[in-house]
Amino acid sequence: MLNLTDIQPQADEIYLDNNATTPVLPQAADAAIHTMNLCYGNPSSSHMTGLKAKYILESTRTLARQVIGANSGEIIFTSGATEGIQTSIISALNASRNKTSTVANPVLLYGATEHKAVPETLKHWNAMLNINAEVVAIPVDERGILDHEFITRHAHRALMICTMVANNETGVFQDLGKLEQVIRDSNPDVLWMVDCVQGLGKIDLDIANTTIDYAPFSGHKLYGPKGIGMLYVRENAPYTPIIAGGGQESGLRSGTENLPGIASLNAIFKLLVDDNDDTFKSHEVLCGYRQQLATTLNKAFPNIVYNHDFSCSLPTTLNFSVKGLASKDIMDLFDAARIRVSSGSACSSKVTGSFVLDAMGKPKWQSEGAIRLSFGPAQTQEEIDRACGAIESAVVAMQHHCLLMTDADGESDANVDGLQQWVYGNQVTWCYVDQSSRQILLIDPIAELSDRFQTLVNCRNFTVVGVLNTHLHQQQLAEDENDCSLMLRTVMNDAMQESNVDALGWPNTEISIQLENGQQVSAVKIGDRVIAKLDLPGHTENSRAYLLGNAVDGVLRKDAIDYVFAGDLIQIGGIGRSDLHGSLPETLYDSIRLLAQVTLPDTLLCPAHDYQQLFSTTLSLEAKSNPLLRKILENQLSKQEFVFEKAQLDKTIQQSEDEPLCGLIVQQNKALIDVYPDQLQKFLADNADIQVIDVREPHEFEAHRREYLDEQKIVNLPLTRITDFIHRFTGEKAQTKFICICRSGSRSGAAANALKRMDFEHVYHVPGGFALVN
Repeated sequence: MLNLTDIQPQADEIYLDNNATTPVLPQAADAAIHTMNLCYGNPSSSHMTGLKAKYILESTRTLARQVIGANSGEIIFTSGATEGIQTSIISALNASRNKTSTVANPVLLYGATEHKAVPETLKHWNAMLNINAEVVAIPVDERGILDHEFITRHAHRALMICTMVANNETGVFQDLGKLEQVIRDSNPDVLWMVDCVQGLGKIDLDIANTTIDYAPFSGHKLYGPKGIGMLYVRENAPYTPIIAGGGQESGLRSGTENLPGIASLNAIFKLLVDDNDDTFKSHEVLCGYRQQLATTLNKAFPNIVYNHDFSCSLPTTLNFSVKGLASKDIMDLFDAARIRVSSGSACSSKVTGSFVLDAMGKPKWQSEGAIRLSFGPAQTQEEIDRACGAIESAVVAMQHHCLLMTDADGESDANVDGLQQWVYGNQVTWCYVDQSSRQILLIDPIAELSDRFQTLVNCRNFTVVGVLNTHLHQQQLAEDENDCSLMLRTVMNDAMQESNVDALGWPNTEISIQLENGQQVSAVKIGDRVIAKLDLPGHTENSRAYLLGNAVDGVLRKDAIDYVFAGDLIQIGGIGRSDLHGSLPETLYDSIRLLAQVTLPDTLLCPAHDYQQLFSTTLSLEAKSNPLLRKILENQLSKQEFVFEKAQLDKTIQQSEDEPLCGLIVQQNKALIDVYPDQLQKFLADNADIQVIDVREPHEFEAHRREYLDEQKIVNLPLTRITDFIHRFTGEKAQTKFICICRSGSRSGAAANALKRMDFEHVYHVPGGFALVN
C-alpha cells in the first residue's frame, strides 16, 4: 500500500475544477494545523484551554455574519452543505405537518437545476415524515433562470421552496431580489431555502435583509477543508435539530465542534473582509480571467458552444461543448496534459447527459458533451496564463490525431492504420483503415460518432470504400432521416448515395469471391484485402455479416479471414434476440451454422454491441459459456429444439427503458493479476522482458508524452485498437509478457481482461494507473 506522503499532485498540475472542490489555502491549512497542535481544547470546557477554543468558535461565527451579511438569525456550524440542506428541509417539513390538512394539493417546489442533494432530500423526508406533498421541479428557461410565472401559479400551495444562488454546473445565478418578490407576493409565509454554496466569496450576500429562511454553505468550495460548513437560519424560522446529544451550538446541533475546520474558515473569512488583502479577486478581475480562457478555448475549438449566458453566470465557471467531440475525449486529453476539469457526462461506457443542461433545453450533443471548467476567486493571473498555454498545447495533440481539423496544411502526423472500435454507450462502430491505399471503411455507424468519422476522413484525405450496417430493425428502415449511414454516405461521397447501394449501404459491385464452403458472395476491395457480404438473417430479416480478409485466386479461405463484423448475430456473452418484430428464429439457427462453416472457431468476431467492454469474441469462446450455441455448433440440436430453447432464453432478457439488450448477455471475466503502484518498481525490475502498454488514446499519450516507466519503454496501444492488437499479436499469446496502464486503471483493466480472455497468458495491469504512479 502506498504511503500517504507518496500521493501528491503531479508536477505542473493545473487545477480547474474548483466547483467540485478547491485546494486549501495555506492560511486556512496553517490555521487548522495551529488549532490541532496548540488550541486543542473543547469549546464546551470551562477551563482556560477550553475558553481559548471557545474564542476561535465564536470569533469565526462573528466573521461569518460579516461575510454573509447576517447581523441577525442563527449561524450553526455543520459538517457541510449536505447536512445544512438536510437540516433545513427537515425543519421546514416538520413545521409544515399541521398545514397539510389546510392546504389543498400541497407541493414542495425546487429548481429543476438544483444540486441532486435537494430533490433527493425533499423526496426522502417527504416520505419519512408522511407529509405526502407532491415534489415538483420549477422549470428554467434556456439560460437556466427559474420560471417566475410557474412559481406564481404554484407557490400558494407550497410548503417549502428550494432554490440556489448559483448553479454548480453552469455558474448561472438567480436574481434573488426579483425571486424573493415573486415568492413573497404569492405566499408570504412559505419557507424558503437558498443553497448558497457556489455564491460564497463570489457574490455579495446581504442575507439578513432578505426573507430567506435557510442558507447552507460549505467550506471546501471556498478553499477550506472538507467536513466543515455552516447553516444560516433566519430569526424565528422553524428549526428542528437533526443531531441530538450534548447540546452544542446552543442546542441546535449537538456533537463537539470541528474546531480545526472552523479555524480554517476563520482564516478565510478574515481574508474576505480585509479590504487591503488581494487574495480574493474582484468581480472585474475574475471576468477578465474568464474572457482570457474563453478566447483560448474559442481558438482551440472552432466548434465550441457555451452552455450558459455569461451575463447571468458567475465569472468563475465556463461550461462548454464541442461539436463532434465527446466530453470524455476532451477530459481525458486535458487530464493527460495535467489540466483538471469535470465532464458533464459519465466517463464510463454508459453515456449520460447533464440533467442541468437537459432542464435548460440544450440539445443532446451539448448535454452529453459538456465540460465544466471552473476556477476559484483566489486564482492568480499567472495560473490563468499557465492554463491557457496548457490548453493550447494539449489541443495540438487532438489536431495531430485527427479529432480536430486544423487550418495548417500537413500538421496531422497520425499514422492511422488497421481496425478501431468506437463505442457510444453499449453501441459499437467499427472503423477499418488501410493506410497504404488511403482507404477507409465504416461498419455499424452511430450518429453521435459521425462527426468523428468525417473529421478523420477530411483530415487524412481518405477515400471512403463503404459505410455499412450489419442490420437495421424495421423501425429504423421506416425512419430514413435517422439512418446515420445514409447521412454519412450522402455527405462523404456522392457516388455512394442511396441509388448506388442497398438498404444497408452495400454498394453495387461486380466483384465476386468464393468462401470455404463453396458459396459465391459479392465483395469490395480495400487495399490488398476484400470485405465480403454474407447474408445471415435471423436477428432481423436483413441481418448480415461482413468478412474482412485476404482472398487468393478469388477464394476467401477460413484461415485468411481477419475479422467478421457479425452485428448482433453473435454477441459477447450471448446470441442475438429472436423475439423482436421482424426476427426469424428458424433462420437464425441456419445463419449460425453457416457462419461456422465459413470461419474458424478462433476467427475474431466484432459485434455491434459491447455490454461488457470486452471488444471482440470468437465462436470457440462463446461456445464455452453458451450451452445453446455449443449444441448448435456440435450438431446436437435440431432447428425446432433451438427455436423452443431460444424463446425461453429471450424471455429472461432484462428489459431497460434506456437501451434494451439485443441479446441475453452472460458475464465473462477472468481474474486479473494486479500490480499495485507500490509494487510496480520491483515488479518491473524483476521482469525486464515485460512490455509496458499505455492504453490511453494517442492524443492523450502525446499531450504529456512519457517514454519510459522506470527503465521500461512504454508503447502506446490505444484501447480503441485492442482488437487489432489481438489479431496482430496472436502469435505472442504464450511468450510475451504485457503490463497495461492508463490514467486511472479503468481502461487498463478492460484491456488486460480482454487479452486474458483471448488466452494471452502473461497479462498484468496497474490499478490506479498514472494517477498513483510517480
